[in-house]
Amino acid sequence: EPRWLRPLRRGPERRRVMRRVPIAARPDWGRRAEDCGFAFHTIDGQPYWDETAYYAFDLRQIEDDIEDPTAELHAMAMELAGEAAGSQELMERLAIPEHARDLVAESWRRREPHLYGRIDLAYDGRGPAKLYEYNYDTPTSLFEAAFFQWDWLERQRERGALPRGADQFNAIHEALVERFAAIAGRLPAPLYFSASMDSAEDQGTVEYLRDCAAQAGIAAGTVAIEDIGLSADGRFTALDDAVIGSLFKLYPLEDLFADAFASALPGSGLQLLEPAWKLLLSNKGVLPLLWERHRGHPNLLPAEFDDGNAALPPGWVRKPLFSREGANIEMRLEDGSALHQPGPYGGPGIRQALHLLPEHAGAWPLVGSWVVGDQACGMGIREDDSPITRDSARFVPHAIIGDGSARASAHSGRMVLEA
Repeated sequence: EPRWLRPLRRGPERRRVMRRVPIAARPDWGRRAEDCGFAFHTIDGQPYWDETAYYAFDLRQIEDDIEDPTAELHAMAMELAGEAAGSQELMERLAIPEHARDLVAESWRRREPHLYGRIDLAYDGRGPAKLYEYNYDTPTSLFEAAFFQWDWLERQRERGALPRGADQFNAIHEALVERFAAIAGRLPAPLYFSASMDSAEDQGTVEYLRDCAAQAGIAAGTVAIEDIGLSADGRFTALDDAVIGSLFKLYPLEDLFADAFASALPGSGLQLLEPAWKLLLSNKGVLPLLWERHRGHPNLLPAEFDDGNAALPPGWVRKPLFSREGANIEMRLEDGSALHQPGPYGGPGIRQALHLLPEHAGAWPLVGSWVVGDQACGMGIREDDSPITRDSARFVPHAIIGDGSARASAHSGRMVLEA
């Protein structure tokens, strides 16, 4: 019996709103960020990390409203991936390029290992969290969620700014190390981590992941996406002409399959992380497909495929199948007014029923719930000055306050990244 058909463990009277609580920032947080290798705490002169407030939850909210639904939404996505990998019709609906379909299907058939993903949720504490989208290929905000907000929690407890029993939904770091250890034998050596050389945020993310791999006993190199080459015998190489066995790439799969060297992927022997089958889930077309299969699920919003030719009616949001950071999202509010975020993405899209983020004095928080392997293991919150969460959104930490119980945590073995 699905979780959502079972009686709730608590009645509506136990629900509380998600609170935004002002708090004094640590006087040395900037130096601490630099010492930890968090070089992108400020982007283009604007603060990205913001610890002048935190979002407060109780334990039941985390367990019942975030963690359990995340696990269920992940299971639903994986079931859909298996169905789509064996269906040309579903691949066509998801706009998977024809030349990529065999590789995607074979990647799933081989169950090539996956690492992580982030599920974006709208949640206010008053009702079920609602799925906005899956970020299952190139999710960022990882280091700040896994490491730096835990560092904030520990030090704010030490200073007495938070109760000693304050905790956090955050076992992301431990889960990453455990996941790397679990899949190490399935990643052909050598493993490389790669991102664009021009993105400090992406470079910081892959350096953090490389550190997690090292803690799992995996030696790995780094190479900029722009510096990856192709040898005469069709193998992908790093700058020193070393053949790359496995590649973690913070680079969208849909862009990878559109590149000129995409035709070399099937015969190259290269193992991708995230694997090619993640193209099925890093795609907003999964939202209407899930709604078709789980209509009425409390964590889903009504959604349908949309060709973009008709005017968007009030109460709906239009999203391209492949887009990131809020770009090219069109939102039509109930009163008929509209919001639109420009961007570089086009092509087919979907429309999803409008469900606005909660507003806290002009800040609109989006919950990013992390899945590592198949485990729901933590969350991070980004807030924007707009209902559309853009690349300018700030990261704000969270804490579990109340219910008289703390979550089991095991963060003592964390390594501090050096700048």
